[in-house]
Amino acid sequence: MSNTYSKDVFKALHEKALEVLDKEPILRGHFKFLIAECDSFSMCLSRLIASLLSSETITYEALFDICNLAFESDPQIIEDAAIDLIAVCERDPAVKNDFTVPFLYFKGYHALQSYRIAHWLYNQGRYELALYMQSIISHNFAVDIHPEAKIGHGIMLDHATAIVIGQTAVVGNNVSIMQEVTLGGTGKESGDRHPKIGDGVLIGAGAKVLGNIKVGLGAKIGAGSVVLADVKEHTTVAGIPARVVGKCSQSMPSLDMDQQLDVDTLCTAACGIACIKR
Repeated sequence: MSNTYSKDVFKALHEKALEVLDKEPILRGHFKFLIAECDSFSMCLSRLIASLLSSETITYEALFDICNLAFESDPQIIEDAAIDLIAVCERDPAVKNDFTVPFLYFKGYHALQSYRIAHWLYNQGRYELALYMQSIISHNFAVDIHPEAKIGHGIMLDHATAIVIGQTAVVGNNVSIMQEVTLGGTGKESGDRHPKIGDGVLIGAGAKVLGNIKVGLGAKIGAGSVVLADVKEHTTVAGIPARVVGKCSQSMPSLDMDQQLDVDTLCTAACGIACIKR
């Protein structure tokens, strides 16, 4: 993949930052340091992550160097981060095509990009530092992603509070995950024990997907559901435990962000019996 995405995103970020410098003097230093004074998207992201995660024990300078090392070693991290930012802008109506909003203010985006650095560290065998970063990410953003988990690009963690993604979880591309979602295990089992989420899946708020199960391409999981078995592609499931309640009307529910289920579907999910229309 070329670096087209990161260049385009940086251009849009930089142009918007220059507008804000004139419009909101109080934020001038903030926008200058994190965007306007940078010469690339990678520099913006390094400054952002280092600023968000630095502490008395791990300095800004140390984290900035780690981010730069990761981006130089694997440029795909930067492209994935740019695609994630585009995804948020396309799916969240509150953003209004302003890349600076999710980049500077959305903790779901912050947690995801910080995870990408921790994941790179984990793959380099720097387990202790990767797990330290996981802890700080969880503390700062209320998002707990194990650094060994595998996550694709075009990911939206919407609102993000209380999202948990376990060690052996795999998340495909163009997936949207709402707040309070768990991709977890079912107990004390070891080995490959977490869900595998296909491309284009939408996971509704509060859903729990548990165990080494597969959620197929373009599936939708209703809010508050507990999923304990495989979900076929382009299928909607809902309820506790989750049951099949229909086929997805969209090929990629994650892009439409429509969590609604009709009344009959809700009744079927709750009791397993389709309601009789009156």
